[in-house]
Amino acid sequence: MKRFTGAAVISAIALFGGVFVGAPAQAADAPTVVLSGGSAVFGLDPANIVATASVAGAVQFSAAGVVVKGCEAVLTTTATPFVAKCLWTPAAAGKTVLTGKLTPTDTTIAAVSAVPFNVVVGVPVQGVVSPINMYVDEVLATGTTGVLAPFLGGGCAVTSTYILGQTIVWRVYANNADLGGAVMDSSNTAKAFITVDGVAAPIQMAYGNHSGAAFWTAILKTGAAPLYNTLGIINFKITMVAKDSSVAKVLATKRVKSVVDGKTVYQNVSYYRNTTLKTPIAGATGVWSSHFNPASQLTLFAVPTK
Repeated sequence: MKRFTGAAVISAIALFGGVFVGAPAQAADAPTVVLSGGSAVFGLDPANIVATASVAGAVQFSAAGVVVKGCEAVLTTTATPFVAKCLWTPAAAGKTVLTGKLTPTDTTIAAVSAVPFNVVVGVPVQGVVSPINMYVDEVLATGTTGVLAPFLGGGCAVTSTYILGQTIVWRVYANNADLGGAVMDSSNTAKAFITVDGVAAPIQMAYGNHSGAAFWTAILKTGAAPLYNTLGIINFKITMVAKDSSVAKVLATKRVKSVVDGKTVYQNVSYYRNTTLKTPIAGATGVWSSHFNPASQLTLFAVPTK
């Protein structure tokens, strides 16, 4: 007759009784919720913030610590992936932190918060708070490609990345709404200059003809001291000041005669006419600085070693 030890008997009883001794029950995985979306432009239509959860439930969305109105408890879809969406209208431009809290439908599961999600609310790149509107770009000066000349050509290429020893040329095109959208040129501009962080004196801009196209230019030479040699993003600001004006272009309407299908007709046509002002217009000031993301900002690099 076979003998069973006490341990063997206990194991056998536990096995036949339907209980597995020695292996603790697995705890259910904690729920998760992840945020995405939120790519918005300030002042335009709302943007979708998307929450993707591991279980069904309701999501409370917040922006900059404030619960988004109308998104206090947005239900997820009932089937996987469990998604909830919130229409969000940003209160301001710039960096914003989005958060979300999931309350599962299953009340035995605890609520969980998403990892904070950072977004940047867009602003118009060329927007200026002034009647003067500017467009700005930078080009590589001809003949300043230095040791990389065989690879970069002869210059005049539009680019935002430069290598130490190259010369940067700003090209600025501007129009003045106070003067009926007239081009800002040397006849109606009192001041035009660029201030660069790390450069003591403002760089004066000049207006002139460049192979048939006229615009404002300014030059920054880079290289060994005393030339500009601070590597990284070049922070700069462009300022233009219009001259005071006693004459302005005014939008007007006139009747123009034309023949259509053999019949004489008169049409109202808009045009600008010069008007002498009793009270001169004080010259407006326009300021422009880049709002591009860091990857496309004006940047100076060291000469590659290989």
